[in-house]
Amino acid sequence: MSKLRAGHTGGASLIEVMLAVALTAVTALGLLPSQLWIAREARSAALREHAVFVADAVAEAARAPGGGDSALRQWATRATNLLPEGEASTSEIGGGVSFARVTWAAAATLQTPGEVIDKPESCGDVAVAAGRVCVALAFVK
Repeated sequence: MSKLRAGHTGGASLIEVMLAVALTAVTALGLLPSQLWIAREARSAALREHAVFVADAVAEAARAPGGGDSALRQWATRATNLLPEGEASTSEIGGGVSFARVTWAAAATLQTPGEVIDKPESCGDVAVAAGRVCVALAFVK
């Protein structure tokens, strides 16, 4: 019996278990930032989808005979309800071409040191203020 016991050890040593736990913890901590990024981007995509839907509806309401002022006001209210600080508007640039524009507050993002935003994003025929996101659809009346 002593021969079997001396030549064969069963189970894992404490160092092996600690190493496996540490490796699992480091892997899990490495996956957290990517999961947070995915969640943030999914939220941003959902907001953009809502904004495009509202902008399309605003364009259709503006193209309606008579201008559809009450419908435009309803969609502006829906933009406010669907998007953080959402605003919907139209503007005419001439030649029968107009823009349906929806803007909303951008989600707070973590900026790395040295990351500089040097100019605002364009939204059709106007510039968008910093911290705002915009969707613009051109249409012909």
